[in-house]
Amino acid sequence: MILKTCLIIIAGLLASFCASVVADPEVIVVCYPGGYVNIKDANGAMNAMLRVVERVGNWQEHSFDSMFSAKTDDCRQLMAAKHPKFAFTSLGLYLELRSQYSLAPLVQPNIQGRSTERYRVMVKKDSYRNLDELKGKTLGGTVLEEQAFISKIVFAGKYALADYFVLKSSSQAIRALRALDKGELDAMVLNEQQFGGLASLHLDSALEAVFTSAEIPLIGVVANTAATTPEERVRFGKALVDMCTDAEGKKLCELFGMESFASVEAAVFEPMVKLWSEGK
Repeated sequence: MILKTCLIIIAGLLASFCASVVADPEVIVVCYPGGYVNIKDANGAMNAMLRVVERVGNWQEHSFDSMFSAKTDDCRQLMAAKHPKFAFTSLGLYLELRSQYSLAPLVQPNIQGRSTERYRVMVKKDSYRNLDELKGKTLGGTVLEEQAFISKIVFAGKYALADYFVLKSSSQAIRALRALDKGELDAMVLNEQQFGGLASLHLDSALEAVFTSAEIPLIGVVANTAATTPEERVRFGKALVDMCTDAEGKKLCELFGMESFASVEAAVFEPMVKLWSEGK
């Protein structure tokens, strides 16, 4: 809900903006599976961000354009159709597509002073003690849009989602949480941002975590190393880092709940690559 509101705000700021358009802007694919966001609002928000990136990176205005999706299959199709030089992806999509598109991490976000997150499986207090007791039970959550990622990375290959749980995917975290509160779900898996928002909700039932994942690195923007030069990657990465220190860019970063972008090496994600390769 917060992200959707922010996207609408940013899109509104663009309404009175007019500028010359580059004939063939470079498309930036933006993929955040499981989100409940209007595509028009999302593209408007991302284009606002790209205008700042262009300015701080000394590109002509409208050198870049964005295409957004919150559906995993649509993201795969966008990557196949556009072969973008740069993309905003989830960690799951990066791990899945890294070899196919020669992807390398470029920058990662810093959110509330952290560049990692944990996932948690939440249940009604005193209903279940661990994941073993949830075998065959219903599991909900927006992050179930990326089932392979949850199985291989969040659960570190120890639990194959489709075989272990009865899955109830949802496009809205609040809807799934209400279903859990009413007893319509046995459990729900939350990412860090969703877990952080629990305190602001007024649920009838107390919830507790029966599983907490290891720290998982956040990913922000990746580059196709086969389609970009080292100079292009350095330039685009630096523009993203500089964006959050720019007066206008800082406001956009804050609206997305982000303090900054920081350059990141592929080695940070090697443990995740290993889990992905070995996972069920």
